[in-house]
Amino acid sequence: MGTGAGAARRRRGTAAGLFGAAVLVAGTVLTSAGAQAQPSPVPGGHSAGPGADGGHDGGRDGRDGRRGDHGRGDTEPGPVDRLSATPTRRSVPPAASAPTTVGSDAPAAGPAALPGAVLAAAEAGPAAAVPTAQGLRQALSAALADRDLGEVAFAVADATDGRLLHGSGENTPATPASTTKLATSVAALSLIPGDARLSTTVVRGANPGRITLVGGGDPTLTALPADQVRIGGQPVDADTAPASLDDLARQTAAALAAAGTTTVTLDYDVSRYTGNPRHRNHDAQNIALVVPLMVDEAKADPRSREEAPDRVADPAGAAAGAFAALLRARGITVVGEAGPAAAPAAADAPVLGRVDSPTIARLVERLLTTSDNQLAEAIAHQVALAAHQPASFEGAAAAVCQELTRLGVPMAGVVLADGSGLHPDNAIPPAVLVRLLALAASEQHPALRPVLTGLPVAGFTGTLGKRYGSGSGAADAAGLIRAKTGTLRGVNTLAGTVVDADGRLLAFAVMTRTPAPVDTARAAMDRIAARLAGCGCH
Repeated sequence: MGTGAGAARRRRGTAAGLFGAAVLVAGTVLTSAGAQAQPSPVPGGHSAGPGADGGHDGGRDGRDGRRGDHGRGDTEPGPVDRLSATPTRRSVPPAASAPTTVGSDAPAAGPAALPGAVLAAAEAGPAAAVPTAQGLRQALSAALADRDLGEVAFAVADATDGRLLHGSGENTPATPASTTKLATSVAALSLIPGDARLSTTVVRGANPGRITLVGGGDPTLTALPADQVRIGGQPVDADTAPASLDDLARQTAAALAAAGTTTVTLDYDVSRYTGNPRHRNHDAQNIALVVPLMVDEAKADPRSREEAPDRVADPAGAAAGAFAALLRARGITVVGEAGPAAAPAAADAPVLGRVDSPTIARLVERLLTTSDNQLAEAIAHQVALAAHQPASFEGAAAAVCQELTRLGVPMAGVVLADGSGLHPDNAIPPAVLVRLLALAASEQHPALRPVLTGLPVAGFTGTLGKRYGSGSGAADAAGLIRAKTGTLRGVNTLAGTVVDADGRLLAFAVMTRTPAPVDTARAAMDRIAARLAGCGCH
């Protein structure tokens, strides 16, 4: 059936279509980005900016084609484990008699499925009619012929079983930009329990007057008061609130005071990661050094709502300095300036304080909704640790590829050099992107659901918040599409899910290379996805 019939069916408002819209918008569980069904995006924070997906795959100037979606956004793990499988504990007071240890080698078992069935968008389920290749070709041909797309490859699959329905160049590797984050997220949720958390601890050193701040890989640890924390411009809730550096200082000061210690020397341990912490496309704006200890994603101004804010040159040192100031404010004398620890903290070192991040599931949702480069690289490093690979860019890429292979993803032509998509040498075919989305939609992999619930909603949240508006030619699809965006110089990608006019959930990926202006190329891709939303296409 052609697009016209599909549009007519949409206007009549079939039960499946209406249900799909309700689930895709109102039923969204994007709490990690403060996502709410609303007619216009919220300004600031990690939300989309003018002419951009709201992110940072490239430079600050969206006109040069380098600024992309959001990011801003080594061999062995350290001896003190920081990846917690504890589902509810967010901050842990010091133990009176024994050190607190948290397991970091996460088992392959995943979390239970998140509530809020994103897949229920297809009310009729597998019974809904499946589009045919001929129907899809008829519906998409005009949109795909748009010259602003330049070189374009695409794939459309049935999300129910991953079966490819239509495509062109679908098996040809292309630069994925931030759609790389889909691979990172699938691997993370497959390897690491979704209710695991990243822990930052303070432990006693070899002598009573020395303490060590131990980084566990949580870039969202915040030095801000709770009422000032924003994600995507929105306040946080109990599930999404980051760990508090002030809470860690409170615990530590109390433990020191109880032991009669009022003067300490502070150092910090960043041994959890190894290798060069500098991303190839490091610019101290889209991404900072990737180290296991930082606060507020190493932003120079933690309250900044710029898309690519300035980052501090030494994230770990800045975090330790902020922690020392908080200890001093609580009556603890900290001698001198904090410096790197001479050796990793001992595994049995008494723990003076610990705070935990939101769950891995929530962190994955956040990194996808806001296209957060810093958080994506942190999660990729955790994938490396869980896979017993070096916690480096290279180890993370190898671990992601290894896990995707184990999941049965066809990896021919796939090249990964990072976890965020900032690296221009990454290569993923469109067919692989739709396969990743189909895995996340599969009943056999409920642990992967946050990949779908984290996708921005067209016209409402994250990096799609300012797209699919009036005049775009795709406004009718607002709320019906959830997709990960991607942008590098001359490269624009879009991969996600859409409920078609019959209520069938489809996975799609569009990958382009074009000299056209960024906004123009994005609008052309959005119209392709909108054709899918308005089409039964049998």
